[in-house]
Amino acid sequence: MNIHEYQGKSILNSFGVAVQRGLVADTPEEAVEAAKKINETTGSDWFVIKAQIHAGGRGKGGGVKIAKNLDQVKEISSQILGMQLITPQTSAEGKLVSKVLIAEDVYYPGDSEPSEIYMSILLDRATGKVTIMYSTEGGMDIEAVAEKTPELIYKEVINPGLGIQGYQCRKIAFNLGLSGKAFKEMVKFVESLYNAYVGCDASLFEINPVLKTSDDRIIAVDAKVTLDDNALFRHKDYAAMRDLSEEDPTEVEAGEAGLNYVQLDGNVGCMVNGAGLAMATMDIIKLSGGEPANFLDVGGTADAKRVEKAFRIILKDEKVKAILVNIFGGIVRCDRVAQGIVDAYKNIGDINVPIIVRLQGTNAKEGKALIDESGLKVHSAIVLQDAADRVKEVMA
Repeated sequence: MNIHEYQGKSILNSFGVAVQRGLVADTPEEAVEAAKKINETTGSDWFVIKAQIHAGGRGKGGGVKIAKNLDQVKEISSQILGMQLITPQTSAEGKLVSKVLIAEDVYYPGDSEPSEIYMSILLDRATGKVTIMYSTEGGMDIEAVAEKTPELIYKEVINPGLGIQGYQCRKIAFNLGLSGKAFKEMVKFVESLYNAYVGCDASLFEINPVLKTSDDRIIAVDAKVTLDDNALFRHKDYAAMRDLSEEDPTEVEAGEAGLNYVQLDGNVGCMVNGAGLAMATMDIIKLSGGEPANFLDVGGTADAKRVEKAFRIILKDEKVKAILVNIFGGIVRCDRVAQGIVDAYKNIGDINVPIIVRLQGTNAKEGKALIDESGLKVHSAIVLQDAADRVKEVMA
């Protein structure tokens, strides 16, 4: 589950990670009041106005700006709120900005020059260990850094059974070229950041940049936090942070119906039970010349109601020109799925795309008979390749 920057910073702060202070606002008036409260703490009349959407690259799209007084806070907030912000990580339509973060200015003058650091924590599934990736080239696209100057990217691998060790925190601070107060601050920052990653059951932390201020403080200026959906039952307060307006409405609807659905860009809708079978189905559609329009796993307990809901969700995509249903009857019985397909076809009514159904496993013969005797325009198949060939035929 993705969350907003201000929410991610609140989680980090709760674990003792130093963050850039800020307050969220829904209106220009609230933005001004937030700036006044920040001014009481910092004494600075400069503020950073940040659009809150689930996408990176906000500054490139005009979603991050500096305000040098309260009048500018109101003016800039008015410009950003309500805009369709387009970044390298959004669609061509962009995302609607409904909140802004009013943050303190942390690039103030001092005894040394501020410097930006990139840092992320994620699970390396190949090794089964947590990896901290970091670089002195913060504030830039890490992909570009990896391509042009890979020697500037460091990795620290952590055994999750042992947790992060003191020498690893010191190694990170040393590789970043820090010394004195900044070195000590970074050691504390890294340890707290790792504890936050584990403590909130995150799947990704990306802090770009981590800032060494002019007075050698180490703080998180940005915070991209992705939480593991499977662990939200342990964190009811984090689950409440979910912003449905930032998610695809069809995917939200599917989730509420207990369906695992991901929208893709193809023209062949898929309905499958089991993630592995779904991936294989998408592959064979691709090999047969089609393009998968979605990933849809109806689960191992698919019944008529769930099958009908799955059809309705697939048909919301106007690009879909055919639907391939591929069911292996293990826990679920094929005849029940077949009956669900027949009922769904009748209940939905005018279905203008061909449907190819492949049933294998428990009661597959009975299921095929139900499909064949229904009188509906549904094509049945036994072998997966036959089903894919049928898709190719009806798409021709």
